[in-house]
Amino acid sequence: MNHWTSWRSFALIAGVAFAAAACSSVPEWTSQSIKESAAPIVEKDGKQVQIRYNEGPYSPYADTNWSKYRTLSYKESIPAPPVVKVEMPKDIKGDVAKGKKLFESRAKAPCTGCHVVRDDIWPMGDVGPSLVKFGDKKFKDEFVYQMIYDMRSINKDSFMPPWGASGAFTPEEIVHLVAYVQSQKGPPVKRKDPNIDPATRYVSEGFGDNLDPTNNPAIAMSEATAAKMWKKAGPNGKTCDSCHAGGAAKMTGVAAKWPRFVKTYNRVMAIEDFLGPHAKDTMGENIIPAQGNDNIHTTTAIKMASTGMAQNIDMSSPEMKEALERGKTSFYNRVGQRNHACADCHTEERGGGKFLGGRKLPLLAMPMNLHFPTYRTNFAKIWDMRKRFQWCTLPLGMNFIPGDSIEYAELELYLASFAQGKPLRAPGLGH
Repeated sequence: MNHWTSWRSFALIAGVAFAAAACSSVPEWTSQSIKESAAPIVEKDGKQVQIRYNEGPYSPYADTNWSKYRTLSYKESIPAPPVVKVEMPKDIKGDVAKGKKLFESRAKAPCTGCHVVRDDIWPMGDVGPSLVKFGDKKFKDEFVYQMIYDMRSINKDSFMPPWGASGAFTPEEIVHLVAYVQSQKGPPVKRKDPNIDPATRYVSEGFGDNLDPTNNPAIAMSEATAAKMWKKAGPNGKTCDSCHAGGAAKMTGVAAKWPRFVKTYNRVMAIEDFLGPHAKDTMGENIIPAQGNDNIHTTTAIKMASTGMAQNIDMSSPEMKEALERGKTSFYNRVGQRNHACADCHTEERGGGKFLGGRKLPLLAMPMNLHFPTYRTNFAKIWDMRKRFQWCTLPLGMNFIPGDSIEYAELELYLASFAQGKPLRAPGLGH
Protein backbone atom coordinates (compact mmCIF):
# COMPACT_ATOMS: atom_id res chain seq x y z
CA MET A 1 0.00 0.00 0.00
CA ASN A 2 1.50 3.35 -0.99
CA HIS A 3 1.79 6.39 1.30
CA TRP A 4 -1.20 8.26 -0.12
CA THR A 5 -3.51 5.23 -0.23
CA SER A 6 -2.73 4.28 3.34
CA TRP A 7 -3.62 7.75 4.60
CA ARG A 8 -6.66 7.96 2.31
CA SER A 9 -7.99 4.65 3.65
CA PHE A 10 -7.23 5.69 7.22
CA ALA A 11 -9.17 8.92 6.80
CA LEU A 12 -12.14 7.08 5.29
CA ILE A 13 -12.28 4.58 8.14
CA ALA A 14 -11.68 7.01 10.96
CA GLY A 15 -13.65 10.02 9.68
CA VAL A 16 -15.18 12.38 12.17
CA ALA A 17 -14.50 10.03 15.09
CA PHE A 18 -10.76 10.37 14.52
CA ALA A 19 -11.00 14.15 14.34
CA ALA A 20 -12.82 14.28 17.65
CA ALA A 21 -10.32 11.97 19.39
CA ALA A 22 -7.13 13.45 17.90
CA CYS A 23 -8.18 17.01 18.56
CA SER A 24 -9.67 16.62 22.02
CA SER A 25 -6.57 18.27 23.51
CA VAL A 26 -6.57 21.23 21.11
CA PRO A 27 -7.39 24.47 22.94
CA GLU A 28 -10.19 26.83 21.99
CA TRP A 29 -9.12 29.74 19.81
CA THR A 30 -11.12 32.83 18.94
CA SER A 31 -9.94 34.37 15.70
CA GLN A 32 -8.01 37.63 16.03
CA SER A 33 -7.60 38.12 12.29
CA ILE A 34 -9.25 40.79 10.15
CA LYS A 35 -12.97 40.29 9.57
CA GLU A 36 -12.56 39.06 5.98
CA SER A 37 -10.21 36.34 7.19
CA ALA A 38 -12.24 35.42 10.28
CA ALA A 39 -15.16 35.08 7.81
CA PRO A 40 -18.27 35.14 10.03
CA ILE A 41 -21.62 33.95 8.72
CA VAL A 42 -24.08 36.86 8.48
CA GLU A 43 -27.55 37.46 7.08
CA LYS A 44 -27.75 39.36 3.79
CA ASP A 45 -30.96 39.94 1.85
CA GLY A 46 -32.69 37.24 3.85
CA LYS A 47 -30.07 34.54 3.42
CA GLN A 48 -26.98 33.35 5.25
CA VAL A 49 -23.67 34.29 3.61
CA GLN A 50 -20.05 34.26 4.71
CA ILE A 51 -18.03 37.46 4.76
CA ARG A 52 -14.85 37.01 2.68
CA TYR A 53 -12.26 39.15 0.94
CA ASN A 54 -14.00 41.45 -1.54
CA GLU A 55 -11.25 41.38 -4.14
CA GLY A 56 -9.80 39.54 -7.12
CA PRO A 57 -10.55 35.82 -7.23
CA TYR A 58 -12.79 35.88 -4.16
CA SER A 59 -15.44 38.15 -5.67
CA PRO A 60 -17.28 35.52 -7.78
CA TYR A 61 -17.96 33.54 -4.60
CA ALA A 62 -19.11 36.52 -2.51
CA ASP A 63 -22.65 35.29 -1.81
CA THR A 64 -22.04 31.54 -1.97
CA ASN A 65 -22.56 29.65 1.26
CA TRP A 66 -21.34 26.04 1.42
CA SER A 67 -22.33 25.44 5.04
CA LYS A 68 -23.71 21.99 4.27
CA TYR A 69 -20.28 20.74 3.16
CA ARG A 70 -17.48 19.71 5.49
CA THR A 71 -14.46 21.93 6.21
CA LEU A 72 -11.03 21.44 7.80
CA SER A 73 -12.33 22.55 11.18
CA TYR A 74 -11.44 20.19 14.03
CA LYS A 75 -15.00 20.68 15.30
CA GLU A 76 -16.45 19.45 12.01
CA SER A 77 -19.47 17.17 12.39
CA ILE A 78 -20.52 16.97 8.74
CA PRO A 79 -19.73 13.54 7.26
CA ALA A 80 -18.28 12.93 3.81
CA PRO A 81 -20.91 12.61 1.06
CA PRO A 82 -22.17 9.01 1.10
CA VAL A 83 -21.28 6.87 -1.92
CA VAL A 84 -24.29 6.75 -4.23
CA LYS A 85 -25.29 4.30 -6.96
CA VAL A 86 -28.05 5.51 -9.27
CA GLU A 87 -29.93 4.64 -12.44
CA MET A 88 -29.44 6.76 -15.54
CA PRO A 89 -32.64 8.67 -16.43
CA LYS A 90 -34.44 7.02 -19.32
CA ASP A 91 -36.55 10.00 -20.41
CA ILE A 92 -33.69 12.43 -21.22
CA LYS A 93 -31.83 12.41 -24.51
CA GLY A 94 -28.18 13.40 -24.27
CA ASP A 95 -27.13 16.48 -26.24
CA VAL A 96 -23.44 16.63 -27.25
CA ALA A 97 -23.42 20.42 -27.67
CA LYS A 98 -24.98 20.98 -24.23
CA GLY A 99 -22.54 18.50 -22.76
CA LYS A 100 -19.59 20.39 -24.25
CA LYS A 101 -20.79 23.66 -22.70
CA LEU A 102 -21.15 21.98 -19.31
CA PHE A 103 -17.72 20.35 -19.68
CA GLU A 104 -16.17 23.78 -20.29
CA SER A 105 -18.25 25.70 -17.73
CA ARG A 106 -16.05 27.47 -15.19
CA ALA A 107 -19.04 28.01 -12.96
CA LYS A 108 -19.65 24.25 -12.83
CA ALA A 109 -16.16 22.77 -12.80
CA PRO A 110 -14.57 23.08 -15.42
CA CYS A 111 -13.94 19.45 -16.38
CA THR A 112 -11.25 20.76 -18.76
CA GLY A 113 -9.17 21.63 -15.69
CA CYS A 114 -8.35 17.92 -15.32
CA HIS A 115 -9.06 16.27 -18.69
CA VAL A 116 -7.77 16.66 -22.25
CA VAL A 117 -10.40 16.35 -24.99
CA ARG A 118 -10.35 16.49 -28.80
CA ASP A 119 -11.57 20.10 -28.97
CA ASP A 120 -9.00 22.88 -28.77
CA ILE A 121 -10.05 24.28 -25.40
CA TRP A 122 -7.72 26.47 -23.37
CA PRO A 123 -6.58 25.68 -20.77
CA MET A 124 -6.81 21.91 -20.42
CA GLY A 125 -5.15 20.00 -17.59
CA ASP A 126 -3.90 16.45 -17.27
CA VAL A 127 -4.52 15.68 -13.60
CA GLY A 128 -7.16 13.20 -14.76
CA PRO A 129 -6.92 10.74 -17.67
CA SER A 130 -7.12 11.95 -21.27
CA LEU A 131 -10.58 11.63 -22.82
CA VAL A 132 -9.40 12.07 -26.43
CA LYS A 133 -10.35 8.48 -27.31
CA PHE A 134 -12.80 7.82 -24.48
CA GLY A 135 -15.65 6.95 -26.86
CA ASP A 136 -13.56 4.24 -28.49
CA LYS A 137 -13.58 2.30 -25.22
CA LYS A 138 -17.28 1.56 -25.88
CA PHE A 139 -18.40 1.84 -22.26
CA LYS A 140 -22.15 1.65 -21.81
CA ASP A 141 -23.83 5.00 -21.24
CA GLU A 142 -25.21 3.81 -17.91
CA PHE A 143 -21.69 3.01 -16.68
CA VAL A 144 -20.35 6.40 -17.79
CA TYR A 145 -23.28 8.10 -16.09
CA GLN A 146 -22.34 6.39 -12.82
CA MET A 147 -18.68 7.36 -13.28
CA ILE A 148 -19.62 11.02 -13.45
CA TYR A 149 -22.35 10.86 -10.83
CA ASP A 150 -20.12 9.23 -8.20
CA MET A 151 -16.86 7.60 -9.30
CA ARG A 152 -16.28 6.34 -5.76
CA SER A 153 -18.89 3.64 -6.37
CA ILE A 154 -16.54 2.21 -9.01
CA ASN A 155 -13.15 3.11 -7.51
CA LYS A 156 -13.22 3.91 -3.79
CA ASP A 157 -9.86 5.72 -4.02
CA SER A 158 -10.86 7.93 -6.96
CA PHE A 159 -10.16 11.62 -6.48
CA MET A 160 -12.71 12.66 -9.11
CA PRO A 161 -15.42 14.71 -7.40
CA PRO A 162 -18.78 12.95 -6.88
CA TRP A 163 -20.47 15.42 -9.23
CA GLY A 164 -23.97 14.05 -8.89
CA ALA A 165 -23.86 12.89 -5.26
CA SER A 166 -22.67 16.36 -4.17
CA GLY A 167 -25.31 18.17 -6.24
CA ALA A 168 -22.77 20.00 -8.41
CA PHE A 169 -24.40 18.62 -11.58
CA THR A 170 -28.05 17.64 -12.00
CA PRO A 171 -29.05 14.25 -13.44
CA GLU A 172 -30.06 15.93 -16.72
CA GLU A 173 -26.71 17.72 -16.97
CA ILE A 174 -24.85 14.47 -16.40
CA VAL A 175 -26.79 12.83 -19.25
CA HIS A 176 -25.52 15.59 -21.56
CA LEU A 177 -21.98 15.14 -20.23
CA VAL A 178 -22.22 11.43 -21.01
CA ALA A 179 -23.17 12.25 -24.60
CA TYR A 180 -20.19 14.58 -24.92
CA VAL A 181 -17.49 12.28 -23.52
CA GLN A 182 -18.88 9.38 -25.57
CA SER A 183 -18.37 11.53 -28.70
CA GLN A 184 -14.63 11.63 -28.02
CA LYS A 185 -13.35 9.11 -30.56
CA GLY A 186 -11.52 8.87 -33.85
CA PRO A 187 -7.96 9.21 -35.19
CA PRO A 188 -5.19 10.96 -33.21
CA VAL A 189 -5.72 14.68 -32.73
CA LYS A 190 -3.39 17.14 -34.48
CA ARG A 191 -3.17 20.43 -32.60
CA LYS A 192 -2.44 23.70 -34.38
CA ASP A 193 -1.04 25.07 -31.12
CA PRO A 194 1.15 22.67 -29.07
CA ASN A 195 0.31 24.63 -25.90
CA ILE A 196 -3.28 23.33 -26.01
CA ASP A 197 -2.05 19.91 -24.87
CA PRO A 198 -0.31 19.73 -21.45
CA ALA A 199 2.00 17.06 -22.86
CA THR A 200 3.54 19.56 -25.29
CA ARG A 201 2.85 22.82 -23.46
CA TYR A 202 5.50 25.44 -22.82
CA VAL A 203 6.22 25.73 -19.11
CA SER A 204 6.96 29.24 -17.87
CA GLU A 205 10.17 29.62 -15.91
CA GLY A 206 8.62 32.16 -13.58
CA PHE A 207 9.02 35.85 -12.92
CA GLY A 208 12.73 36.14 -12.35
CA ASP A 209 14.62 36.43 -9.06
CA ASN A 210 12.10 36.93 -6.27
CA LEU A 211 14.80 38.38 -3.99
CA ASP A 212 15.76 41.13 -6.44
CA PRO A 213 14.21 44.35 -5.03
CA THR A 214 14.03 45.84 -8.54
CA ASN A 215 11.93 42.85 -9.59
CA ASN A 216 9.79 42.11 -6.53
CA PRO A 217 7.75 45.09 -5.24
CA ALA A 218 7.03 43.25 -1.99
CA ILE A 219 10.54 43.91 -0.70
CA ALA A 220 10.35 47.71 -0.62
CA MET A 221 6.67 47.63 0.41
CA SER A 222 7.37 45.37 3.37
CA GLU A 223 10.47 47.23 4.50
CA ALA A 224 8.54 50.52 4.55
CA THR A 225 5.47 49.11 6.31
CA ALA A 226 7.49 47.19 8.90
CA ALA A 227 9.52 50.32 9.70
CA LYS A 228 6.28 52.20 10.35
CA MET A 229 4.75 49.37 12.42
CA TRP A 230 7.92 49.01 14.51
CA LYS A 231 7.44 52.56 15.78
CA LYS A 232 3.65 52.40 16.15
CA ALA A 233 2.65 52.65 19.81
CA GLY A 234 -0.16 50.79 21.50
CA PRO A 235 -2.46 52.28 24.17
CA ASN A 236 0.21 51.79 26.84
CA GLY A 237 2.83 53.69 24.83
CA LYS A 238 4.98 50.68 24.05
CA THR A 239 6.16 49.81 20.53
CA CYS A 240 7.85 46.82 18.89
CA ASP A 241 11.05 48.84 19.16
CA SER A 242 10.67 48.97 22.93
CA CYS A 243 11.72 45.33 23.14
CA HIS A 244 13.23 44.66 19.71
CA ALA A 245 15.42 47.64 18.93
CA GLY A 246 16.68 48.10 15.42
CA GLY A 247 13.63 47.00 13.45
CA ALA A 248 12.70 43.82 11.61
CA ALA A 249 16.11 43.64 9.92
CA LYS A 250 17.62 42.78 13.31
CA MET A 251 15.41 39.69 13.73
CA THR A 252 18.05 37.48 12.12
CA GLY A 253 17.29 33.77 12.32
CA VAL A 254 13.91 34.19 14.03
CA ALA A 255 11.74 33.18 11.07
CA ALA A 256 13.73 29.97 10.49
CA LYS A 257 12.24 28.54 13.72
CA TRP A 258 8.54 29.08 12.96
CA PRO A 259 5.83 27.68 13.06
CA ARG A 260 6.34 26.72 16.69
CA PHE A 261 4.39 25.82 19.81
CA VAL A 262 3.82 28.95 21.92
CA LYS A 263 3.18 28.04 25.54
CA THR A 264 1.54 31.41 26.29
CA TYR A 265 -1.30 30.60 23.88
CA ASN A 266 -1.08 26.81 24.21
CA ARG A 267 -1.02 26.26 20.44
CA VAL A 268 1.17 26.10 17.36
CA MET A 269 1.53 29.46 15.64
CA ALA A 270 3.18 30.96 12.61
CA ILE A 271 4.59 34.49 12.87
CA GLU A 272 1.37 35.90 11.36
CA ASP A 273 -0.70 34.27 14.14
CA PHE A 274 1.63 35.46 16.88
CA LEU A 275 2.05 39.16 16.04
CA GLY A 276 -1.50 40.26 16.91
CA PRO A 277 -1.93 38.50 20.28
CA HIS A 278 1.66 39.41 21.23
CA ALA A 279 0.98 43.08 20.42
CA LYS A 280 -2.17 42.96 22.54
CA ASP A 281 -0.28 41.50 25.51
CA THR A 282 2.68 43.88 25.29
CA MET A 283 1.19 47.08 23.85
CA GLY A 284 -2.41 46.85 25.05
CA GLU A 285 -4.11 46.33 21.69
CA ASN A 286 -3.97 44.01 18.69
CA ILE A 287 -2.70 46.57 16.20
CA ILE A 288 -1.39 43.90 13.78
CA PRO A 289 -4.36 41.56 13.11
CA ALA A 290 -3.61 38.43 11.10
CA GLN A 291 -4.08 38.63 7.32
CA GLY A 292 -4.20 42.42 7.44
CA ASN A 293 -1.73 44.24 5.19
CA ASP A 294 0.32 45.53 8.15
CA ASN A 295 0.64 42.01 9.51
CA ILE A 296 1.63 40.44 6.19
CA HIS A 297 4.19 43.15 5.41
CA THR A 298 5.67 43.00 8.91
CA THR A 299 5.89 39.21 8.72
CA THR A 300 7.58 39.49 5.33
CA ALA A 301 10.18 41.91 6.70
CA ILE A 302 10.91 39.59 9.64
CA LYS A 303 11.32 36.66 7.24
CA MET A 304 13.62 38.68 4.99
CA ALA A 305 16.00 38.97 7.94
CA SER A 306 16.48 35.19 7.70
CA THR A 307 16.81 34.99 3.91
CA GLY A 308 19.20 32.23 2.95
CA MET A 309 19.18 30.67 6.41
CA ALA A 310 18.16 27.04 6.73
CA GLN A 311 14.77 26.33 8.25
CA ASN A 312 15.34 24.78 11.65
CA ILE A 313 12.02 24.14 13.38
CA ASP A 314 12.26 22.21 16.65
CA MET A 315 9.66 19.46 16.31
CA SER A 316 10.82 17.38 19.27
CA SER A 317 8.21 18.36 21.89
CA PRO A 318 5.07 16.27 22.41
CA GLU A 319 2.93 19.29 21.47
CA MET A 320 4.72 19.73 18.14
CA LYS A 321 4.57 16.03 17.33
CA GLU A 322 0.82 15.93 18.00
CA ALA A 323 0.27 19.08 15.95
CA LEU A 324 2.29 17.64 13.07
CA GLU A 325 0.11 14.52 12.99
CA ARG A 326 -3.07 16.60 13.00
CA GLY A 327 -1.69 18.74 10.17
CA LYS A 328 -0.90 15.62 8.19
CA THR A 329 -4.42 14.31 8.72
CA SER A 330 -5.84 17.63 7.47
CA PHE A 331 -3.67 17.39 4.35
CA TYR A 332 -5.30 14.06 3.44
CA ASN A 333 -8.82 14.95 4.61
CA ARG A 334 -11.51 15.25 1.91
CA VAL A 335 -13.58 18.43 2.17
CA GLY A 336 -16.04 20.65 0.35
CA GLN A 337 -18.62 20.00 -2.33
CA ARG A 338 -15.96 18.44 -4.52
CA ASN A 339 -14.75 16.13 -1.76
CA HIS A 340 -11.08 16.94 -2.42
CA ALA A 341 -8.00 16.86 -0.21
CA CYS A 342 -4.81 18.91 -0.41
CA ALA A 343 -3.12 15.62 -1.31
CA ASP A 344 -5.18 15.36 -4.50
CA CYS A 345 -3.28 18.28 -6.00
CA HIS A 346 0.08 18.19 -4.24
CA THR A 347 1.30 14.60 -4.06
CA GLU A 348 2.92 12.77 -6.94
CA GLU A 349 0.49 9.85 -6.57
CA ARG A 350 -2.37 12.24 -7.39
CA GLY A 351 -2.15 15.43 -9.45
CA GLY A 352 1.05 16.99 -8.14
CA GLY A 353 3.49 17.96 -10.87
CA LYS A 354 0.74 17.90 -13.51
CA PHE A 355 -1.41 20.65 -14.98
CA LEU A 356 -4.66 21.78 -13.38
CA GLY A 357 -5.90 23.82 -16.31
CA GLY A 358 -2.93 25.95 -17.32
CA ARG A 359 -1.27 25.86 -13.89
CA LYS A 360 1.35 23.29 -12.99
CA LEU A 361 0.67 22.00 -9.49
CA PRO A 362 3.56 22.12 -7.00
CA LEU A 363 4.52 19.01 -5.09
CA LEU A 364 4.49 18.74 -1.30
CA ALA A 365 8.17 17.77 -1.29
CA MET A 366 9.29 20.91 -3.19
CA PRO A 367 8.73 22.33 -0.39
CA MET A 368 5.86 24.82 -0.48
CA ASN A 369 6.33 27.22 2.44
CA LEU A 370 9.77 28.84 2.12
CA HIS A 371 8.71 31.62 -0.27
CA PHE A 372 5.63 32.80 1.68
CA PRO A 373 4.42 35.52 2.02
CA THR A 374 4.33 35.91 -1.77
CA TYR A 375 3.67 38.91 -3.98
CA ARG A 376 0.84 38.11 -6.42
CA THR A 377 1.46 40.03 -9.64
CA ASN A 378 -2.12 39.67 -10.85
CA PHE A 379 -3.52 41.32 -7.69
CA ALA A 380 -0.58 43.60 -6.81
CA LYS A 381 -0.77 42.32 -3.22
CA ILE A 382 1.17 40.10 -0.87
CA TRP A 383 -0.57 36.96 0.33
CA ASP A 384 0.54 34.96 3.32
CA MET A 385 0.15 31.19 3.25
CA ARG A 386 -3.18 31.33 5.11
CA LYS A 387 -4.76 33.59 2.52
CA ARG A 388 -3.56 31.10 -0.07
CA PHE A 389 -5.12 28.25 1.94
CA GLN A 390 -8.41 30.14 2.03
CA TRP A 391 -8.34 30.75 -1.70
CA CYS A 392 -7.74 27.03 -2.32
CA THR A 393 -10.91 26.15 -0.43
CA LEU A 394 -13.28 28.20 -2.58
CA PRO A 395 -13.01 26.19 -5.84
CA LEU A 396 -13.57 23.10 -3.68
CA GLY A 397 -16.96 24.44 -2.61
CA MET A 398 -16.04 24.99 1.04
CA ASN A 399 -16.58 27.84 3.49
CA PHE A 400 -13.55 29.53 5.03
CA ILE A 401 -12.16 28.67 8.39
CA PRO A 402 -10.34 31.66 9.94
CA GLY A 403 -6.89 32.39 8.57
CA ASP A 404 -5.34 32.35 12.05
CA SER A 405 -7.02 29.10 13.04
CA ILE A 406 -5.15 26.32 14.83
CA GLU A 407 -6.13 23.99 11.99
CA TYR A 408 -4.30 26.08 9.39
CA ALA A 409 -1.28 26.56 11.67
CA GLU A 410 -0.89 22.80 12.02
CA LEU A 411 -1.44 22.24 8.31
CA GLU A 412 1.28 24.81 7.63
CA LEU A 413 3.53 22.98 10.10
CA TYR A 414 3.07 19.76 8.11
CA LEU A 415 4.03 21.51 4.87
CA ALA A 416 7.01 23.10 6.62
CA SER A 417 8.20 19.69 7.83
CA PHE A 418 9.36 19.01 4.26
CA ALA A 419 11.56 22.12 4.29
CA GLN A 420 13.88 21.35 7.19
CA GLY A 421 17.44 22.35 6.34
CA LYS A 422 16.43 24.30 3.24
CA PRO A 423 16.90 28.08 2.91
CA LEU A 424 14.16 30.66 3.37
CA ARG A 425 13.48 32.75 0.26
CA ALA A 426 10.67 35.16 1.18
CA PRO A 427 9.00 37.13 -0.22
CA GLY A 428 8.03 34.97 -3.14
CA LEU A 429 6.92 36.25 -6.51
CA GLY A 430 4.19 34.75 -8.65
CA HIS A 431 0.96 35.26 -10.54
